[in-house]
Amino acid sequence: MTPFTPPHGPQDALRADADADLLLPGMKPVLELLAATPGRVSQVFCRKGLNSPDAGEIRRLCRMHGIRYGTVDAAALDRLCGGRRGHGVAHQGVVARLAATGFIGLDELLQSVPEAPLPLLLALDQVQDPGNVGTLCRTLYALGGAGLLVPRHNSAYLGPAARRTAAGALERLAVAQVINLAHALDRAEEAGLAIYGTGLGTGEAPCADAFTTPLRLPAVLVLGNEDKGLRPGVAKRCGAFLHIPFARSFDSLNVAQAGAILVGLAAQQHAQDPVR
Repeated sequence: MTPFTPPHGPQDALRADADADLLLPGMKPVLELLAATPGRVSQVFCRKGLNSPDAGEIRRLCRMHGIRYGTVDAAALDRLCGGRRGHGVAHQGVVARLAATGFIGLDELLQSVPEAPLPLLLALDQVQDPGNVGTLCRTLYALGGAGLLVPRHNSAYLGPAARRTAAGALERLAVAQVINLAHALDRAEEAGLAIYGTGLGTGEAPCADAFTTPLRLPAVLVLGNEDKGLRPGVAKRCGAFLHIPFARSFDSLNVAQAGAILVGLAAQQHAQDPVR
């Protein structure tokens, strides 16, 4: 997979997509949203040194709901909210980044898989480039895939950059966001889905040629981080691994290219033998 370097900390994450983010500034609005509908919050930025009771409650709610939380300097929050202090939106030391995509529950997503034109889920294990996620969504939706499963932490923000690359597919595709991807794969297996990892695997599960191996559908195809691949705890949940054999000596494909090939192969097999 092609390496992708994520932001190094909250300050970098805040700058990465600032102009396009959906933002909610203000202590009370952020606190009320976290208490009422935490699933709408993707990340919270808090001014360094802010130690009020409301700030403590925001931190507590973020921990409770598995929402990313970072501290940044006041100037960064001022820039994010529209300019110099006193000339932009009053943020009171707190800004929330809102989820740009509506999520459905894991159970609802799993129940929908057998009814999809292509009964296949994509699970993305900390894929961090929104362009890669958007490309995968575009391919999956076009070929009839059931939806997308992503972890809440260390995943690409499904905001404007991902939506532009997906070209409308992200708004139409069912997406579930989970705190623990490994446990979500356990649930998928209990629901009758086969779990396929990508790459050469761990040695504990068979590794098969993606061009010649018949897939058992419905299934989950798990794609790993651009640099590190699948985490060990996620890889352990995979009953088999698929690798793409190269006809020439070559380093690798990136995660969007590899995923598109594998989804295409699954669609071809399903079209030829929809009962499988």
